[in-house]
Amino acid sequence: MNALIFYSFAAILLFAAVMVITVRNPVKAALFLVLAFFTSAGIWLMLHAEFLAISLVLVYVGAVLVLFLFVVMMLDIDVAPLKEGFARYLPLGILVAALIVVEMITVLNAPAFNIAAPEVVEESNTKQLGRLLYTVYVYPFEIASVILTVAIVAAITLTLREHSRKLQDISKQVAVRREDRVRLVNLRQKQDEGDNTP
Repeated sequence: MNALIFYSFAAILLFAAVMVITVRNPVKAALFLVLAFFTSAGIWLMLHAEFLAISLVLVYVGAVLVLFLFVVMMLDIDVAPLKEGFARYLPLGILVAALIVVEMITVLNAPAFNIAAPEVVEESNTKQLGRLLYTVYVYPFEIASVILTVAIVAAITLTLREHSRKLQDISKQVAVRREDRVRLVNLRQKQDEGDNTP
């Protein structure tokens, strides 16, 4: 039973990952990406890696997917045709949501996953992961952080185009006068002028 659940989740994960990179529509790609993340989290939960499963859902679904949608908006992709066909995407969204719910119910009701049963230890999963990351895998961890920093800089550089850049001229800001920014209006005089008009 456990092997059947694992292989079915693996098949769903492969299908969702292939669909993410093959569909042309960014909204459909985002839906399949959510499905891939939740399926990976279910597999990790069955392997008793609870911290990785929860952090995958919180970090990737909650943050990276939102960042992906922001990038889609910043790159000026024409999404007007996508908004027009909202009803076409509703069945796919419902199907993905239903599949995620079925996966969560299956994982929570499944017996212990015996293929890679961990040794019984007294310390938590998070402590073991931290010890491995900062001792055995410290160099790959640091290299991954540098790569992510370069990716962030590249994404910011893509959004800073010439027509959208707003540069500040400090000398003009310092030399500004009150008359250039504020116009004082005598309301009583304006009201008297309004009353005298025929």
